[in-house]
Amino acid sequence: MKTDLSSVHREITPLTQGDCLMVFDRKKKDFDFPIHFHPEYELNLIINAGGAKRIVGDHIDYISNYELVLTGPNLFHCWEQGNCSSEEIHEVTIQFHSDLLNSKLLNRNIMKPIKDLLNHASNGILFPEELAKIMLPKLLKLSKNSGFDSFIDFLNILYDLSNARNQQILSSVQAKQNNFYNSEKIKKTYEYIQNNFRDKIKLDDIARELNMTSISFSRLIKQRTGKTFVEFLNDYRIGCASRMLLDTNENIAEVAYECGFNNLANFNRIFKKAKGCSPTQFKDNFSGVKRFY
Repeated sequence: MKTDLSSVHREITPLTQGDCLMVFDRKKKDFDFPIHFHPEYELNLIINAGGAKRIVGDHIDYISNYELVLTGPNLFHCWEQGNCSSEEIHEVTIQFHSDLLNSKLLNRNIMKPIKDLLNHASNGILFPEELAKIMLPKLLKLSKNSGFDSFIDFLNILYDLSNARNQQILSSVQAKQNNFYNSEKIKKTYEYIQNNFRDKIKLDDIARELNMTSISFSRLIKQRTGKTFVEFLNDYRIGCASRMLLDTNENIAEVAYECGFNNLANFNRIFKKAKGCSPTQFKDNFSGVKRFY
């Protein structure tokens, strides 16, 4: 499959650096999110959507009534309506940071199965339908509980998946890994935005903090992200807005203001471009159970 890169959506998830993972448990009538990627791992369990179309990297196929897939960082994926006629689709999604389990931990002998699992996820992994049925109560439990015990349950889920037989590797190509944060200047830029994103931030302000000229700083951001500084800043703000829409009862205007947008129309426009839907639609689409650990 050749993917039209212009149509691929870079999803900005609500995960913050303080979170380990997030769990969404929701029911919906259709699949309407475009093909996308994000730097987090994603485990997706989909029930009662037989005939829907799965796209993972260069892989395309139709799914059964029990679908369980793990995708790695920056791997294109989505589920489309296809031949699915069900209006009672049940989806449980877990997203977690790519560095949640660091290399030192994964290199311990006991962690080898999970390390191999995460490596294979770079191509996407489809698990057998029977395993999806077995994992269903464990994933539902994770969506209802909270606290440290839930994190241990999550590790057990990864371990169970890593030992599963008949795993199917989906994509013949891996996603390109983004080494964006390897630059010290980029790290400082990110920290500056974290501390000041609610206020008006000028490119010259950060360039001065880094002892760089504005032109050199603009070039650095463009080279490392493919985006202008304003686009990169807005990405961070939209991520914060997404979290607030899911985690608070504040209205759209309050969320926009809290995240550094002083113009509601501008916020709505940028949000829709980034997420593929309006802030109101985004909030409605995730009206199920939401957990952040």
